[in-house]
Amino acid sequence: MAEGGVHLDQDRFSCSICLDLLKDPVTIPCGHSYCMDCIKGCWDQQDHVGVYSCPQCRQTFSSRPVLGRNTILAEVVEELKKTELQAAPPEHCFAGIGDVACDVCPGRKNKAIKSCLVCLASYCETHLQPHNESPAFKKHKLTDATGNLQEKVCSQHDKLLEVYCRTDHQCICYLCVMDEHRGHDTVSASAERTNKQKHLKATQSEFQEGIQQREKKVQELRQAVDSLTRSAQAAAEDTESIFTQMIRSLEKRRSELKDVIRAQEKAALSRAEGLLERLEQEIAELKRRDAEMEQLSHTEDHIHFLQSFQSLCVPPGPVHFVHLPTIPVDPHCSFGDVKKALCDLKAQLEEACKNKFTEISQTGWYRNKYIFIIHT
Repeated sequence: MAEGGVHLDQDRFSCSICLDLLKDPVTIPCGHSYCMDCIKGCWDQQDHVGVYSCPQCRQTFSSRPVLGRNTILAEVVEELKKTELQAAPPEHCFAGIGDVACDVCPGRKNKAIKSCLVCLASYCETHLQPHNESPAFKKHKLTDATGNLQEKVCSQHDKLLEVYCRTDHQCICYLCVMDEHRGHDTVSASAERTNKQKHLKATQSEFQEGIQQREKKVQELRQAVDSLTRSAQAAAEDTESIFTQMIRSLEKRRSELKDVIRAQEKAALSRAEGLLERLEQEIAELKRRDAEMEQLSHTEDHIHFLQSFQSLCVPPGPVHFVHLPTIPVDPHCSFGDVKKALCDLKAQLEEACKNKFTEISQTGWYRNKYIFIIHT
């Protein structure tokens, strides 16, 4: 009997601040009880004004009351925790965010488990018992707890919506059938639900098929994207490798051409230096003879002149060093033709690269192979 009383008055043992069973209960001078931590936290926020009040009755205290644990109340709460209140089924709990609250529970409401379409109210397990036990509620229609009960009532006649008008495509009550919907194609809501359920399943089947088709396309597209990524990576690596080889080949050709130029330069310089040496020797010999002839032309000794003339002057006929030799080196020659040839090669390479890059970019190889999936 005592346990039954405690069960009915369970809200009296809840803290009005945290709305849960009292923990370390304390009773303040006005008589109201709270969790020790809850009232301390509340009064900590009032320290700056120096006036403390009861959260329920608003009675104020000029000084902060000293809190002491209410031993008797603590024992009652401990006993309460051992009763059926704490051993209740999962459905018997307080309503939280998103739950439908019981319309009968006083104070903090429990979560409703059923709603009555006749009473237009929702009930927790405890307050649902009359509907399950009393013959007066046997014809009431119970549904899973819902918070939109007013939407199931005719706003004009305040009667339960139990009929569906196929003409106007709306739910109506029985009085509506005799009023503005007279002569319309009407059926019971349950019958129309059965009919609509078939269409719903058919539509749902189409949706599921559409989902499967699109999931298949998604999988194909993901595979295509992966393949495209791998192919692009391989192409980038091949590009790097081929261009590296081309650069190395050009560098090799450049080195070889420089060697050829240096070899030709060395050969030409060697020939020119030999010719210079020969010419300088001939110049020296001619200068020597010219000096001797000049000296001989001024001598007064006729005998000496005649005897020396024979050795200084060559016999009649061509003298080998009087005529200049054939010069095999053009003093104005250069390697300008090499530069022109290289400039032509550079232009040809650039034109070939430009044409090949344009061909690669306009081929559209990846679009033809992969992107068609999106349009199929």
